[in-house]
Amino acid sequence: MSETKKQVVLRARQLCKTFSNGGVQQHILKNLEVEIYKGDFTIIMGSSGAGKSTLMYALSGMDQPTLGEISFCGQEITKLSDDQLAVFRRRNCGFVFQQIYMMDNMSLFDNTMASGLLISKNKKEVATYAKELFSKVNLEPVTYKKTATQVSGGEAQRAGIVRALINKPSVLFADEPTGALNSSNSEAVLDVFSDFHMEGQSIVMVTHDLRSAMRGNRIIYLRDGQIQGECDLGQFKKEDLERRHKLDAFLNEMGY
Repeated sequence: MSETKKQVVLRARQLCKTFSNGGVQQHILKNLEVEIYKGDFTIIMGSSGAGKSTLMYALSGMDQPTLGEISFCGQEITKLSDDQLAVFRRRNCGFVFQQIYMMDNMSLFDNTMASGLLISKNKKEVATYAKELFSKVNLEPVTYKKTATQVSGGEAQRAGIVRALINKPSVLFADEPTGALNSSNSEAVLDVFSDFHMEGQSIVMVTHDLRSAMRGNRIIYLRDGQIQGECDLGQFKKEDLERRHKLDAFLNEMGY
């Protein structure tokens, strides 16, 4: 029996991104081509300056490529205006960053509500879903009614994931989401990503951290703005030594 073909959510063709630095052109992405599949937990790795975050920002519509085409479910987003891109991101993308960008004068819950009400005007429905998501990331009302400065970094980051998911995005993008966390908080946050992936959430994560990379089922390795190789790790399982060996062997082959 042939393997079921995966549905393409995002497709990039001949993607180029060039920056000018003191009159010198820096080519960050070079004719890069990639497909992101529905339901995958895709990890983007590579050395510093390889173009990891630049690729993520381009795929999510946060930044326009210099050349090339990006399509989302068949719609070319590179032709959209800035206003149209803002609507596209709001409806289709969720974002989690290393730094937790929350309004300090609002609770974690109210921060989430503010994002949800940008799409839906049904306050009761948004609140119900927000509480469901907070429960899934193991944050109780006593915690999510506090501000980001009143909770731990791990709690704030889990709240950040809730806010990113409140509008039910097609793709959840994460850029070094555990980079500012200690090991125990990192593990808790990664467990949340794994749980949502198990429920079918498509995720694209940029990371240099091996523990984070272990959570993905697909690893894309960038070098000098191009994809150097890919690795299929399959479904994540804790204490899977074979998985770690496979990732180590792949990264050694890539020269990481």
